[in-house]
Amino acid sequence: MTIFPSSTQEVPLVGDVPNHIAIIMDGNGRWAKKRFMPRVAGHKRGVETVREIIKACVQRGVSYLTLFAFSSENWRRPQEEVSFLMQLFLRALDEEVAKLHENGIRFRVIGDLSRFDPQIVSLVKRGEALTAGNTSLTLTIAANYGGRWDILQAIEKMLACDPAKRSGFKEADLAAHMALNYGPEPDLFIRTGGEQRISNFLLWQLAYSEFYFTDTLWPEFDAAALDVAIASYRRRERRFGRTSEQLQSEDSQDQVNPKAARENA
Repeated sequence: MTIFPSSTQEVPLVGDVPNHIAIIMDGNGRWAKKRFMPRVAGHKRGVETVREIIKACVQRGVSYLTLFAFSSENWRRPQEEVSFLMQLFLRALDEEVAKLHENGIRFRVIGDLSRFDPQIVSLVKRGEALTAGNTSLTLTIAANYGGRWDILQAIEKMLACDPAKRSGFKEADLAAHMALNYGPEPDLFIRTGGEQRISNFLLWQLAYSEFYFTDTLWPEFDAAALDVAIASYRRRERRFGRTSEQLQSEDSQDQVNPKAARENA
């Protein structure tokens, strides 16, 4: 398995396009309410936005896209809405995974699948196996996922593999068992819908991600809105604990030796 660098242990490479984008897709219900439609209509429209953003990420050279579809706290929502979301998830798995495979997209799901219907779990496993060798984009859906759950399950797995690690273990020991251990940490975190919090999403992995919040509701978040978020990302100074002066010095060295800079990129 590829070992991806930790942003707290070493400085990751930074490009103009985020290698990994993570999104909380918020605002489906409010989008529907504004149109005097039931909340479930917003969730249905949100699936269309997912298709558009996946396509846009592939076109822009993003390698990893992680979408927060259903949190471990979303079970608290009205039962009829939860039931609809489960049916929508089931339908999407049945209809969309083959299309992802045709476009060379790898499909993964992270979260506690134990509460889902066996049919959903079966389709998830089948989709992951079908698309395992694809390389154009890794699409991860976080379903019944929580950041605290992720850390706790990683600890349990680590100790099950090596009980001696009850003390003295390092970050890398735990990181190997995190749900997103098959990809790099997100470069850019986006939340639509106007809220400005991470809501128990990727608590470990977002340590040095750039945050972008927008009032745009998820069903209205299109490729142009994604470009605005990426443009904001490009304006950020990603220091990873260093000073601005250090970055300027490194940029000056790259300009003096552009060949070495290209080889290191």
